[in-house]
Amino acid sequence: MSLTIINLNYSNVSTRKKQRMKQINQMLLEMASGNFFYRLERSAKNDNLESIGISLNMLAEEIQEAMVHQGYANTNGIMEHIVQMSFILNSDGRIQTTNQKACTILSILYSDIINKLFEVFLIETSQNKWRDTWKLLQQKDFYDTSLELTFKTKGDLIIPNPCYITTFKDKITGQRSTLITVIHHSNAQNELETDLKRRVIQFKEHQTLLSKDTPYKSQKQKLRLSFEDIRKLREGRNIIINNLDKELPSLKDFALLLGTNEFKLKYGFKELYGTSVYRFLKLERLRKSKMLVQYSGLPLKSITHMTEFKSISHFSRTFKKHYGYAPSTLRKKVIKGQ
Repeated sequence: MSLTIINLNYSNVSTRKKQRMKQINQMLLEMASGNFFYRLERSAKNDNLESIGISLNMLAEEIQEAMVHQGYANTNGIMEHIVQMSFILNSDGRIQTTNQKACTILSILYSDIINKLFEVFLIETSQNKWRDTWKLLQQKDFYDTSLELTFKTKGDLIIPNPCYITTFKDKITGQRSTLITVIHHSNAQNELETDLKRRVIQFKEHQTLLSKDTPYKSQKQKLRLSFEDIRKLREGRNIIINNLDKELPSLKDFALLLGTNEFKLKYGFKELYGTSVYRFLKLERLRKSKMLVQYSGLPLKSITHMTEFKSISHFSRTFKKHYGYAPSTLRKKVIKGQ
């Protein structure tokens, strides 16, 4: 990745533009170091710097998602959560302790995080969201919730992530604390959690069968995927991701294209990515469409065409069913800077 932009001449440039150029430089440095969870905050400008920022955000998200798919899928097909940061707050909302990863990600010393209000490390819109949530937390002794918050680093990069929040009381002192766990997971998380529940049920059923007196019934052996099988499945995944605007051939034809058979394709996709081929395609189309709605100024009609949805209404219904809000709602939030 070229980093020639780092040596840009900042003379005769406004202070705000200098700041934006430095943020882009910092983003490039982080990406060159393998850190793809940072994002550049959108501005109200419609210039070349904004276009660069949008492109970098989209590239970082693409690479991050690809790394999760390729590197964190275990042999059982369950995607692992990646814990990025953890914080424990006291009853005043100040940070009592945090993990080293948080210091690294935020580029802030441990001593400069401890005893600071948690909201200090959030962007303004997330600060407002956190204050509302904090009020609710004060009303109950034990409370669990999740919240999408955006953190800011010392270099003014932003990190949007889901946070899992739990309040608890110390049995001895009676002091109330709050645990905040910041997690990155793939956009297919709901599918993976459903798959995990299905596997638990299947395991229980399997145990029940084994406990019965069935000496003459042989258990079906689990298919083992070879390295070559996995390579072909990953090739299939890449073909899907790079052709989201095209219709997928039948599974039989797709399997022939990859040099495998339909059974291994279906079984292997479920094992490696935790979902079916067609469900994976749908999730990837939704992921790309969300990225385009959030980071580009393309009209929804163009995004619908680029992600092979039948119509804008079909795209909007599917998007809302999956994310809980319509693409037009997300676009409005982005414009308002929420």
